[in-house]
Formats: sequence, C-alpha cells, structure tokens
Amino acid sequence: MKKRASRRDILPLSRAGKLAPGLPTGEAFRPEWIDFERGIRVGNLEPHERITQILKYRLEQLYGPGFITDRWGRGVYWQWICWLPRANRQAKPLSSSYNFGCAKLFIGLDREKRVFQFGLQVERGYLASPPTGNTLQNDWDWHRLVRGFRKGSALEAELARLIRREGFVAELGDWERNAVFDADTYTGPAALVAAARRQPRGRWVGFQLYYPMPERELRSSGGYEVVGAIAAGFQEVVPAMNACMQVPLEPRERPPQLGR
Repeated sequence: MKKRASRRDILPLSRAGKLAPGLPTGEAFRPEWIDFERGIRVGNLEPHERITQILKYRLEQLYGPGFITDRWGRGVYWQWICWLPRANRQAKPLSSSYNFGCAKLFIGLDREKRVFQFGLQVERGYLASPPTGNTLQNDWDWHRLVRGFRKGSALEAELARLIRREGFVAELGDWERNAVFDADTYTGPAALVAAARRQPRGRWVGFQLYYPMPERELRSSGGYEVVGAIAAGFQEVVPAMNACMQVPLEPRERPPQLGR
C-alpha cells in the first residue's frame, strides 16, 4: 500500500507554528494498545490517546465533521471499531436510525493470523427471521456494493487496483467461513458475486476490503506511523466506499493547514 499520509499529515498548527495542545493527532498513540490477545485498547486512556478519537479527528479534518463511531466490544478493550458518515445514514428513508445498512471504515484484529486490519466494511445482515433492524432493507449500501461487482464498474476498477497492486485483501461471508481474495487468488468481480450467492439466508453476512498489517510490522512501527498507515488505508478505500453509498465522501475544499 502506498502510504499517502505521513508524519506531516493532518496536524493543525497553533499561531506559533507548533501543534495545538490536546488534539487527538495520533502523536500520543502507542502500538502496544493494539493487543492480539485482548483487543484494541480504548479505555483508561486520555481522549487524545484513544484511537477512536484520533481517527475520527483525522477523518473530519479531511472530509468535514459528521462521522459516527461504532464498535463491537465493551470495557477497556474493543474487538472491532468503525467510523461512518452521518450524512449517508441520514439519507436512508428506511434505515436512518441505525448503522447496519451503512458502508463504514473499520479497524479489527485477526487473532489466528496475527494481523491488524483496516479498511472498508459493508454488511448484508439477515435475509430470514432476523431481529428488527438487522434485516437487509432496500436502502442498505449492500445493494450498491453487489451491483458494483461487474466488469466496467467504478468499484471493479478499485477492487482490481487495491487487491492486485496495493496489497489489500477482500473477504465476503458470515465471519466464520469467509471467501478470501488476495493478489494471488482474486480473478475478478464474478468470484465475489458467486461468493455472495452462496451465503445462507439465516446468517449475518458482510464484505470487507482491508489492508493486512502483520504483527511484526505493527510492532516495528511507532504509534504515529501506525496511525498514519491506517489513515492512508482509509483514503485508499474511500473511492470504493463512495461506489456503495448514497452520499459520497468528498475532501473539504480548503482543509486545515497541514504539517508541523
């Protein structure tokens, strides 16, 4: 993956030319807070140290305010965290009161492979006998995702670029028996269509497109470098995300001054 973000990226300055104090820029983040045994540490930290605040701040500096943070987990360590644009959720006539139907940027852990993941997630939910709010509705982003699994689409071009050239991985399934596609196994969108059709109606199903950072790379990087890599990965998948959403993300016309 080509890291578009660097140590000079998205760091507002005070008038004296120094970093504004207390902002969640990522300088205070520590890579050991990504723990393959317990999860992603969020609790017992100052606000500017939390990855939830850091990545939301960076996204809103680049795209403007209005990101919702969600997660799976409780207590000090969370297992999965996401950020989604509020405007896209509010545009949904049937599903504007919950996050399931929205494309989202996420971070998570593969404990078995010892890999830290960050990228795009889109959920299908249930097709049969689900609880209220978990059923696939006509306004969910999943429909645009699946329609994009065709030759000549904008999504098809982004998938080919990210998987074949930038080292990203795609997964589609029920989180227990996912079909996995990387540069060696991805043959095109037809394989994703086939994987989607195989999914059982009574299971929660989703799609992920993420950059896999191995534990050795994570442990050899500084905290700010890890934050920069995540931010760069998010920027890489935003064009694919936009192909799935009702309201696309667009960079601010005049983002805040960057650099130190």
